[in-house]
Amino acid sequence: MFINHNYIYEILEKTKCPSNDEIKSVLEKAKKRDGLSYEDIAVLLQAEDEKDLNEIYSLAGEIKKDIYGKRIVVFAPLYVSDYCVNNCVYCGYKRDNKFSRRKLTMEEVVQEVKILEQMGHKRLALELGEDPVNATIDYVLECLDTIYKTQNANGEIRRVNVNIAATTVENYKLLNEKGIGTYILFQETYHQPTYEKMHPKSIKGDYNYHLTSFDRAMEAGIDDVGAGVLFGLSDPRFEVLSLMMHNNHLEEKYGVGFHTISVPRLQEASGVNLESYPYLLNDRMFKKIVAILRIALPFTGLILSTRETPAMRKELLKYGVSQISAGSSTGVGGYKEREEGRDIKQFKTNDERSPIEILKELLEDGYIPSYCTACYRKGRTGDRFMQLAKSGNIKYVCEPNAIMTLQEFTLDYGDKELYEKAQQIINSEVENIQREDIKNYTKESLEKMQSGKRDFYI
Repeated sequence: MFINHNYIYEILEKTKCPSNDEIKSVLEKAKKRDGLSYEDIAVLLQAEDEKDLNEIYSLAGEIKKDIYGKRIVVFAPLYVSDYCVNNCVYCGYKRDNKFSRRKLTMEEVVQEVKILEQMGHKRLALELGEDPVNATIDYVLECLDTIYKTQNANGEIRRVNVNIAATTVENYKLLNEKGIGTYILFQETYHQPTYEKMHPKSIKGDYNYHLTSFDRAMEAGIDDVGAGVLFGLSDPRFEVLSLMMHNNHLEEKYGVGFHTISVPRLQEASGVNLESYPYLLNDRMFKKIVAILRIALPFTGLILSTRETPAMRKELLKYGVSQISAGSSTGVGGYKEREEGRDIKQFKTNDERSPIEILKELLEDGYIPSYCTACYRKGRTGDRFMQLAKSGNIKYVCEPNAIMTLQEFTLDYGDKELYEKAQQIINSEVENIQREDIKNYTKESLEKMQSGKRDFYI
């Protein structure tokens, strides 16, 4: 198997207590963007001196700025079923938790989607527990159909990323035919003994089947996959090196690695006692990991959810994170429930701000909030996306598209304050577009939006 546990142990032992010179040497190598070895990454993971950490943060920030510019992609999760046959120790949906479970009817899916559209969202992550009887692949496909055809007067969901349990090549083909964006699946932990302890007597307990899910997805034609681990289950250094090995396996076998990596930290949930987890990440280690992921995989999107506080999200945007959720509800039917004064959650969230509040802060900090889904719709996925990203040509489409989706949001969903803040950024950034043809198209599109037309992209 491509996650070599003994090799990782050896690397971590070999790179213990790196010197300042060793760390500096790795950072100099990273600046060339030619890739890092597992040992290089391990050296950075074991850096503890504050000066070294600041240099890691600084380089991560430079890489983030060079590749992603000022863009921050915004999305929301949609939970449609909490039925689950698994008994994952860390999860509020686990089988042993006794509560009234539900899955949304298609009418309820429509309700949730319309609320999300009224919030301005264009990109969703579809989430549900694993239950072959109550949450079949046919149910998932029906949800996708319903989401895509549900439209408000001034809004529609343009792309749905899907986070469902590991499945077969045949089922991944069905998902691909529905036009999903990225297929997302967290390994939870790459450390096999811990994985098996965390997933007792369940379908999900098959480590190797779960680990090879992306292979089956890519065999089925899905070329955008999003990985992640639940930090806090095992040694975070082991997890990061395993992510690198998994990414390299996909690149070598299929020509493209992870499109995104998510970095959730273990949070309180029903029936979960955090005191029993020795590897909970403190803020210092968490920030270091995000920065190192950005350095090690410069072109892979890093996703941060509302598990984190506004202050932590604000800081991690500086040197790593490129996508954030906004206005999230983590419960089945949670958006409608929240409108009615109730709030149901799978796990604790720490950023309860509305999308408008989050966008205002992003604009104040000089970012361009983006609701762009153009790459999915133009076929710029998988290796085609990575070729554009690594050549630097992706900037010719991403920033203009971000500007146009920001204009669309402020016209349809924003208040006066947001509109004024956005116009300052839009007017400034449109002049920075380097190609005259794209600059002219963007300006023309912005004018057309003022007269009521929508959905412009390159």
